[in-house]
Amino acid sequence: MKRVVLAGASGLIGTALAAALHARGDEVVRLVRRHSGPGTVLWDPASRRLDPGVLDGATAVVNLSGASIGRLPWTPRYKREILASRVDATSTLVTALTAARVAPEVFVSASATGFYGTRPREVLTEDSPRGTGFLSDVTAEWERTALRAGDVTRVAVVRSGIVAATEGVLKPLLLLTRAGIAGPIAGGHQLWPWVSLADEVAAILHILDGTLSGPVNITGPTAASANHLMRHLAGRMRRPFFLPVPGFALTAALGDAARDLLLVDQHPRPTRLLDDGYVFRHTTVESAIDAALRRGR
Repeated sequence: MKRVVLAGASGLIGTALAAALHARGDEVVRLVRRHSGPGTVLWDPASRRLDPGVLDGATAVVNLSGASIGRLPWTPRYKREILASRVDATSTLVTALTAARVAPEVFVSASATGFYGTRPREVLTEDSPRGTGFLSDVTAEWERTALRAGDVTRVAVVRSGIVAATEGVLKPLLLLTRAGIAGPIAGGHQLWPWVSLADEVAAILHILDGTLSGPVNITGPTAASANHLMRHLAGRMRRPFFLPVPGFALTAALGDAARDLLLVDQHPRPTRLLDDGYVFRHTTVESAIDAALRRGR
């Protein structure tokens, strides 16, 4: 049995990960900003406060904490919150890790494929350099902060793609599709990095139980375009897919959020996971969407 300290347990991935850990018999200690019952511990990442004793005896620490990038618009103030919420939480955990009497065996900290920026026609592995853009800047700082714990424990930073779940990125796409106004976004040929929720959770468990360290891409093993994803969603919902949305209109309305979320074009490959023997539950975006729709019913 593992004892896992989990930050960000109330989010989409954190909720599913906590359930998976409990299901296999592990103990989960959730870090919360307000007391909410047994199995929780108070912390204050904005003030960099966490008792290092909370980590004594823990097998692992998983950091999924950070303000949602799905909240729009990205005003200058909210962009500062996106960065600060990630760096503050990660720095708080790293400080506690280094001060613990016995450091946990592994620290898994979230990142995102936004690290790579837009890179058309380029297959991206964990060795690929960072790109440009707001999310690239955020993830680079986020990862630098997490890797400071490498002096005392194994550190893995997980560069996750778009998690296909009805509570996540599919939610606004479902609303558009249900309303019959879905269609190609800026042509729709840009590749979107995707992963099923089941594989996101299983890959994190694989890292906790294994020896991987450094950056790890958590993305589906086959490429898919925006049209590929949205057309299949429309087909499953028996709704039309025809209304195009020009890229310039999205950029004018949403700025960096449009460039980093909807217009991004990248193909990160989960090289290190595959080389380490991880077997994907969902190997195509169609399978991931079907699973998400079944789960969302």
